[in-house]
Amino acid sequence: QVQLVESGGGLVQAGGSLRLSCAASGSIAMIKAMGWYRQAPGKQRELVAEITRGGITNYANFVNGRFTISRASAENTVYLQMNSLKSEDTAVYYCNADLILDITSWGQGTQVTVSS
Repeated sequence: QVQLVESGGGLVQAGGSLRLSCAASGSIAMIKAMGWYRQAPGKQRELVAEITRGGITNYANFVNGRFTISRASAENTVYLQMNSLKSEDTAVYYCNADLILDITSWGQGTQVTVSS
């Protein structure tokens, strides 16, 4: 199994930036892709961005060039750089890892609050 620990959430004004980090540990070799999801109050969890083991990235339409997902393989860490934040980006952000054998791991979540 893989354990995921997120950090970097917080309170920021609209137009500001935050960088989220997700450190993976455990059976790292099982990871096929890692990503970030978010869940706002009363809404379903949705994909924000993901990056495969081969470095291919995918973003939700609402990102619109504002966020960048990246990884530091040597550190087993994935980052989400979020710029031009909007109030509608307020949510709990979860790190996700897709593993072989259709196993999925989730982090505990980190709160991002954007004040308008």
